[in-house]
Amino acid sequence: MQLFSYYRSTSSYRVRIALALKGLEYQAEPVNLLKGEQRGTDYLALNPQGRVPALRTDAGELLVQSPAIIEYLEEAFPQTPLLPREPEARARVRGVAAIIGCDIHPLHNVSVLNQLRHLGHDEAQVNQWIGHWISQGLAAVEQLIGDDGFCFGATPGLADVYLIPQLYAAERFNIDLGGYPRIRRVAALAEQHPAFQQAHPARQPDTPD
Repeated sequence: MQLFSYYRSTSSYRVRIALALKGLEYQAEPVNLLKGEQRGTDYLALNPQGRVPALRTDAGELLVQSPAIIEYLEEAFPQTPLLPREPEARARVRGVAAIIGCDIHPLHNVSVLNQLRHLGHDEAQVNQWIGHWISQGLAAVEQLIGDDGFCFGATPGLADVYLIPQLYAAERFNIDLGGYPRIRRVAALAEQHPAFQQAHPARQPDTPD
């Protein structure tokens, strides 16, 4: 498989964690968002939306959007499941992932922030926007995850795949995580887990020196 990604992209980070948790090998294909490579002719021919991540499967299919890619990995490689078996438990896990993937991350995506700047908002206002939405979302996640282990038990799953990259973004934007003890517990466990270490932005081939 080939993963087209950017080291600091939180949605790419999700897919890297999922691949690592499932023990799947892939070839990294960096797309430098700062240099605008996502808008180049070659990349747009692969992904008309011009965003990362994108995954080329072993069969040659090109998949886009991290939720769809992770669902594909879960269905195609079920040996290390990211979701529990029970329908209600699966829905709870998916709910936390959706808060992060649908309600938090899109509102601090670089394209949204650049549009705010284009509309005349200064950096203080942009930072206030970022802090509001990340803090509001994490406050909900804090109430929905469990009291022990990772988000929903002793082993990491889909909710953790979404949460850890979001925490990386929160730290980049200087969001105070002091009020989220459950979330900080999960973060501490992830720091010691080989799959999360392997997927971390600091360990990618396109990470700047």
